[in-house]
Amino acid sequence: MTQTPTGDPDREARTRMLARLEELHRLHLALVEESRGLKRFTTEGRARAEIEIATEMLEGYLAATAAFLENMRGRYEARLPLLRRGEPAFGARPDQAPEHGAFWLAFSRLCAVLRRAERQASG
Repeated sequence: MTQTPTGDPDREARTRMLARLEELHRLHLALVEESRGLKRFTTEGRARAEIEIATEMLEGYLAATAAFLENMRGRYEARLPLLRRGEPAFGARPDQAPEHGAFWLAFSRLCAVLRRAERQASG
């Protein structure tokens, strides 16, 4: 999927991330399809093979997911002080107040997602 530059870096970054998430979804569907095919082992009298392969698939998926979450969590937790310093100046001017609130709402959302990622990665 080739992206046409729009000149809006925020939109382009979101579009790239959405494309990657769509790819990940396709991979999830492929794994589901592969796992459905494992039932043939049980119908052939080889349930242990299905059990072992399914276990390996799930363990591998969980390990890869946990590693990804831990990596992303670590990267963004390390960047929190720098991100925090990016807050719009909140002076005595009322026109800056909406930017201040929106910034802290977004920052709080990132922190909440990082806490969730930590629980899932360590769970």
